[in-house]
Amino acid sequence: MERTGFLLAALLLALLGCVYLAARLRRVRRQLSDIQAALDDIKAGNLNRRVLTRADDLTRHICYDINEIALADQARFIRQRQADRSYRRLMTSLSHDVKTPLASLVGYLEAIQQGLVTGAEREEYLRVAADKAHRLKDFVNALFEWVKLDAGEQVFHFEPVDLNELTRSILADWVPALEASHVDYEFEIPETAWISQVDSNAFTRILNNLLQNVLVHSAATGIRLTLAEDRQRAVLTLTDNGRGIPAEDLPYLFERLYQCDRARSAVGNGLGLSIAKQLTKAHRGTIHAASIPGRETTFTVELPRTL
Repeated sequence: MERTGFLLAALLLALLGCVYLAARLRRVRRQLSDIQAALDDIKAGNLNRRVLTRADDLTRHICYDINEIALADQARFIRQRQADRSYRRLMTSLSHDVKTPLASLVGYLEAIQQGLVTGAEREEYLRVAADKAHRLKDFVNALFEWVKLDAGEQVFHFEPVDLNELTRSILADWVPALEASHVDYEFEIPETAWISQVDSNAFTRILNNLLQNVLVHSAATGIRLTLAEDRQRAVLTLTDNGRGIPAEDLPYLFERLYQCDRARSAVGNGLGLSIAKQLTKAHRGTIHAASIPGRETTFTVELPRTL
């Protein structure tokens, strides 16, 4: 009797095991069917499709991987669409920023070539044509620089540099231009050395672009630049007393080819601040602007001491 009971118990356990395995097999088959349907859906372009699974499913890791792949593809697709829209806007801007001055340049040169202007007027036409050619060259150079930065192809050389001494050297070159533009200036830079990891050329470009932006766009009569440092970071602020920037323009100020001048008549190419932002990011720093229209604008650059 005991042996019979043992056999019956073993048989019952085996039967329960078979039922359990059959249920698990049916679950796996349904899961595989769902996985196949999801893969077909994703392959057809529906990147929103996900495979539902439970924590105890045998196929859960496969489902997790499929969902992660679909999510990554969806993110890449969104970035690609954003990039496409961005470059379409870029091409639209280029049609104005390149074609318009180029057409004007050609017009001046044709007038000279055809003898429509002579004497002093011809010399003036030559001067204007040369000025437009130089501006167009500067724009193309800035555009190529921005494209290299945006594509991550710019090579940087970070090395220990005395940021205070480097800043003083850059500002010394700007003093004649500031005085020629009748802009009063005040610089506050610590006398002690502050060594940090920077690319000297990139930092020079950041500061040059900010100062150039002030001279070209602010109509300021005075600027104040300060450089403050602690053990972790340096904070550079540049404040001018110019016309200021409208609040609606501030969020877009560092976008490429963005110009606050709605008529796009101001001198400049709309790339300087965008390049400054890209170079600041390369230093793992931040840059932002604040403004009180009709009173002042302040640019703030924060750079970490070490990368």
